Parts: sequence; structure tokens; C-alpha cells
Amino acid sequence: MSATVSEVMRAGMARLEAAGVADPARDARRLAAAALGVAPSRISLMARDPWPGAAAARWEEMLAEREARRPVSQIVGTREFFGRSFRVTQDVLDPRPETEALILEALRAPAGRVLDIGTGTGCILLTLLAEWPEATGVATDASAAALEVARGNAAALGLAERAEFRHGDWAAEAEGPFDLVVSNPPYIAHEELAGLEPEVTRWEPAMALSPGPDGLAAYRALLPQAASRLSAGGRVLLEIGAAQGPDVAALCRAAGFEAPRILPDLDGRDRVVAAQKR
Repeated sequence: MSATVSEVMRAGMARLEAAGVADPARDARRLAAAALGVAPSRISLMARDPWPGAAAARWEEMLAEREARRPVSQIVGTREFFGRSFRVTQDVLDPRPETEALILEALRAPAGRVLDIGTGTGCILLTLLAEWPEATGVATDASAAALEVARGNAAALGLAERAEFRHGDWAAEAEGPFDLVVSNPPYIAHEELAGLEPEVTRWEPAMALSPGPDGLAAYRALLPQAASRLSAGGRVLLEIGAAQGPDVAALCRAAGFEAPRILPDLDGRDRVVAAQKR
């Protein structure tokens, strides 16, 4: 008699736990759903069903990848962010729940034209365009491969006609004016990389994680460019590391922004600096 879905998943969870995966039950559920071609919410209803032989090879392949600490989003190819699905590859950062704090702050006031610096998957710009049906935007990235992922996400979400994608450093290829500039730039100091999980250091693009020895280098580069492309009274919203708020706020003031605010994510950690152009 073949093993049930529940039995196969329990064996998989044990392997993931032995590999050091932080939440083996959650990850086994998502991987099993992908292997079986069903929604994760269906897994509990299928617990006593026999595990189909046709899914065995795919399950084993995905489980082995997760044991190697490859992120689940890269294995299954997608990640949910603000209620929408985004394609994820090894060329882009995995969209993270804490970035939704930036989205929530952006939505406090409307914007007609948005610039997203270092777009990656495009999750920030495309989420805002989906929430603002009349808005348009420009996304930049130094990685051509990342821009291809973002373009694909724009097409999948029906937003390709309202989003432009430019290859280049920071905002160099973007022409203003914009009402809102957003960015989740690389902000991890090089010496801090060794302390991160293998899911990050082995599998995500280094250029999107760290700007080098100084975790503030990206803000120094992009803030003057953002200021020159914003209309009067326009806003800038930047994701930050939990200890970087005061330093990034000071850089905002030096670049010509006023009243910078440091905002927390849902876990209460400083996550976003928001400021307005004078």
C-alpha cells in the first residue's frame, strides 16, 4: 500500500528539520502543494489520500533543493506579496512581508507617476500601480536579468502598459518629474553577510543585498538623484535596516528632503524612512 500524503509530508518535514530549515512544516506544505499541483489550503483535505506516483520525482527534487537551503519561492517559482503572486528567480530578491510596510505608507497619499529604484521582481512598483489604476511608473535596475523578471511580472499582472523598465545605476536612466520615489536598495554591510541565513547568502544576488563595506552607500548615491527627479512636495520612501533609521534620515535632510520619519514594520522594527521634497 502506498504512503499517504500525510506520511510523505511527515518524512519530508523530518528531512527539512535535520537540514536546519526554520519552519519545516510550513515549507513541506508549500512544496507538497506545488508537487501535487494544488493550493496549499487543499493539503489538509488530502492528508489520507495516497501520494500519487506521478508526483514522487518532483517532490524528491524540490525536497533536495530545500535541504540545500534554496528558498521555497525559488523552488516553486513564485512568492505572494500584498495579495498578488510574483515570479521569483535567483536573479532577484525574494519579496519579503516587511516590505509591505513601505506599500502601506505609500498608499496613504495618491501618486500619479512613480519611480522604483532597484526594482528586482518589480513587487513595489507593480503593487502600487495595481492599487492606483490611473498611475504610471518607471522601474530601474542595474541587473538586466532582474528587469526581465520584473517585465514578466508586469505582463502577468496586466500592468505592462503602465510600467517602463530602464537598465542602469540607480535613477540615472529615469527622467522626472515623479510624485513618488520608492526603493528597497542593498543596505547590508559586507561584514554582516556572514551572519545571514544560507537561503540569503547562497541563493540571492549579492549586488541586491550589500553595497559593500558601508551599508549606507546606496542611500548616499540614490537620494540626490531622487531629489532631482521629484516634483515639489514629492515623497521618497526607502526600506532600511533596523538600525539605520537615524543615519538615513540625516542623509535625506542633506539631499534636500524635509521632515523625515522613521516607520516600523508589523514586527515593530524600524523598516522605512519617509520624507518629502522641499
